[in-house]
Amino acid sequence: MTRPRISARISAISESATLAVDAKAKAMKAAGRPVIGFGAGEPDFPTPDYIVEAAAEACRNPRFHKYTPAGGLPELKKAIAAKTLRDSGYEVDASQVLVTNGGKQAVYEAFATLLDPGDEVLVIAPYWTTYPEAIKLAGGVQVDVPTDETTGYLASVEQLEAARTERTKVLLFVSPSNPTGAVYSPEQVEQIGRWAAEHGLWVVTDEIYEHLVYGDTRFVSIATVVPELADRVVILNGVAKTYAMTGWRVGWLIGPADVVKAATNLQSHATSNVSNVAQWAALAAVSGDLSAVERMREAFDRRRQTMVRMLNEIPGVVCPEPFGAFYAYPSVKALLGKEIRGRRPSSSAELAELILEEAEVALVPGEAFGTPGYFRLSYALGDDDLVEGISRLAKLLSEAH
Repeated sequence: MTRPRISARISAISESATLAVDAKAKAMKAAGRPVIGFGAGEPDFPTPDYIVEAAAEACRNPRFHKYTPAGGLPELKKAIAAKTLRDSGYEVDASQVLVTNGGKQAVYEAFATLLDPGDEVLVIAPYWTTYPEAIKLAGGVQVDVPTDETTGYLASVEQLEAARTERTKVLLFVSPSNPTGAVYSPEQVEQIGRWAAEHGLWVVTDEIYEHLVYGDTRFVSIATVVPELADRVVILNGVAKTYAMTGWRVGWLIGPADVVKAATNLQSHATSNVSNVAQWAALAAVSGDLSAVERMREAFDRRRQTMVRMLNEIPGVVCPEPFGAFYAYPSVKALLGKEIRGRRPSSSAELAELILEEAEVALVPGEAFGTPGYFRLSYALGDDDLVEGISRLAKLLSEAH
C-alpha cells in the first residue's frame, strides 16, 4: 500500500487567496507590466519612525539576543492590557494576554485551544480567508451565516439563532470586517453579545481594525458592552493594521486565564517567543499615542469615498459604503455571463482573471471569502494608483454586453 506523501489534514488547506493574488500581481510587475494591485490588505505607509527606533535599540540590547518567555515579554503584555483598557474600556490582567506571531497565529491558537472535533463555529459570510482553514485544522465545523449587500453585510440575531445547533460552541464575530468593511452598531453588538451569552456560546472576536472606522461610525468591543461574556470571550488583535506593521508579525490573544495558559503551552512547542526585536517595537507602538493611525485613517477615508463613488458609477456594479477597515466589497453578479473581449466569465473568479489579463488590475474574487459574485478591493494604496486602477476597471467593464 502506497501512503500519501502529504497528510490529509494539510492537503485540505487552501493557499491564502489574498496572498496568491498579491504574489501574481508582483510577479507581473517584475516582468514589466504596469499592474495595479487592490489585493493585499496592508497599509501603504511606512512604520512610524519612533517604532523603528525602538527596534534598533532592542537589536543592541543583549537581553533580546536570548530566549524570552513563550507567552510574550512581560512589559509588552502589561502594555497590551493597558492599551485594551484605553481603547476598549475592557480591563484585563497581563496574565490574560498571549503575544503571537502576527494575528494569524492568534486566530489559529484560539480555535486550536477551544475546539474539539465536531464542534461548530458560526461564521458570518463573507469572511476572511484564514478563518476556515484555522477552524478546519482544529477539527471544528464551520457553519456559514450568509449576508449580502442588501443588509450592508450585517447578520441579525435571528439569522444566528437559525444557524445554532446543539453542536455550536463558538460565534466568530468580526467588526470592522475584512473583507466587507461592515461595522456593527453598538446596539447590534450588544444584541448579538447578549444572545451568545444567553446560549452559553464562546465568542472569538477579531478587533484588528478597531481604529479604522469612518464618519460617525463607532467601534465598540463585544467584551465591553456585554460584561457577562467575560469568561467566554477571546479577543484577537495586533499592531499590523493600526501602525502599518504587517511585516513585523506581532499579534495577541486576550481571554480567560485558563484559555491563555493552554494557548501559551501550544505556542511554547510551536514557535517559542515572538521575535524580541519585533515585540519591543510593538511595545513602543501600543504605548504611544494614536496620532500616526489618525493620519493614516484620514487618507483611508478620502480613498474610501473615491473608490465607492467610482465603483458605483460602473454599470452592473453595486458597492455598499464600507464604514471600517480599508476594503470595499462590490457585487458584480449583474456582469456574470456577459461578453467582455470575446469571453463570458461565469464566476467572479473568472472575471477577476480576465480583469488582471486585460486591464492589468489585480483584485480578489468573492470565492475567496465564501461569497461568489463579489470582489474585494483594498483602498490601502496611493490615491493616483487607486483612481487609475478603478478607471481601467470601469473602461473594461463598460464593454460588457
